[in-house]
Amino acid sequence: MIVSIESLDHEGRGITHVDGKVIFIEGALPGEEVTYTVYKKKSSYEMATMKEVTRASFMRVTPKCPHFGICGGCSLQHLEESGQVAVKQRVLEDDLWHIGKVRAQSILQAIHGEAWGYRQRARISVKDMSKKKDKVLVGFHEKRSSFVVDMHRCEVLPPHISALIEPLGQLIGQLSIRARLPQIEIALGQDVNVLVLRIMDPLTPDDEGLLKAFADQHKVQFWTQTKGPDTVRPFYPLDAPPLNYTLPEFGITMPFQPTEFTQVNPVINRLLVRRALALLDPQPGERIADLFCGLGNFTLPIARRGATVVGVEGSAALVARAVSNAEYNGLAHRAEFRQADLFQATPESLAALGHFDKMLIDPPRDGAAELIRALEGNGPKRIVYVSCNPSTLARDAALLVHAQGYILKAAGVANMFPHTAHVESIALFEKE
Repeated sequence: MIVSIESLDHEGRGITHVDGKVIFIEGALPGEEVTYTVYKKKSSYEMATMKEVTRASFMRVTPKCPHFGICGGCSLQHLEESGQVAVKQRVLEDDLWHIGKVRAQSILQAIHGEAWGYRQRARISVKDMSKKKDKVLVGFHEKRSSFVVDMHRCEVLPPHISALIEPLGQLIGQLSIRARLPQIEIALGQDVNVLVLRIMDPLTPDDEGLLKAFADQHKVQFWTQTKGPDTVRPFYPLDAPPLNYTLPEFGITMPFQPTEFTQVNPVINRLLVRRALALLDPQPGERIADLFCGLGNFTLPIARRGATVVGVEGSAALVARAVSNAEYNGLAHRAEFRQADLFQATPESLAALGHFDKMLIDPPRDGAAELIRALEGNGPKRIVYVSCNPSTLARDAALLVHAQGYILKAAGVANMFPHTAHVESIALFEKE
């Protein structure tokens, strides 16, 4: 059956309707006519893969990666880059209206940049295939599967890291613990490339020698992780430079540990911080809250602009990192940090933080509903909300507008994850 594709869903799948049922078709683009094969049937919808394009969209392009369609990492490489941004902007606007019943007074120009080689953080899987093909696979999982893709390169990783995929498989294949090393976490800084090996058994002296030789040859630093995040330790070389990223516009350097949260796309992060600060417009003498502050990504630029800022974060480790980063950048006199579970925020807990002139909120995917309810009409005159999930942003926008009396002045997207359906966005709320 040939169907016409109406739009894309949040996972980048084409949407059509057949006999009153919604069909989600992987690989199909809006405006196309396609045939499809169903792999899951439910009473109200079906999931399918595209079989053939009978009329192609003008935005369709040839995917750059040979693993596209098999690898679960990217879902939109077949869509031209500007089209990806337009689709994400549409997802944001649709969610704001259909979920939150709000519309922004103005749409911000989308933030976007280089679409290839941008990913400075990644978690890749390792699979020992010695029983079948005497090979260790290093890569991302296949779509809808726990199998690891037999990858040769990854186009969204920086080229020098992509080039390590096959050598890493060869290295791990020589280790005594090849079947006990399920994951590698990649964290790249200004001056060092860190690979964290999740190891389930101790390394032997021969293993250590192989890792050291690989690190010397490929200019990487190995860390090991035996259990939880608190077991992450540098292995070799021990004299490597520390991990950090910079926000040059604000004269800030941010040291971090390899398993601490930082944005995967440092160029877009810089532009997002610039946008957030422009919307927030911090002024000397103002007292500003940065809620879900992490290691201080927005807090320290706010302080650099002369305001006094209080960062609040649930993770004790990130609070300690933020305090250290404030001291490192000479901003401890204007930036303070407190640990609190903002998902359990109450009017009393917020009141205990004191009065704020402005507020920045940057929650995880679950959003900040309890925090917003806790404002109880006593919120600051301006709130900038940075979101990694447009549906929870829309839900929270409804609370801010309909319950707390704010106006949604502006909203827009940042293409933090090109070639994926992930939508990063930013919104400005003000009280008259």
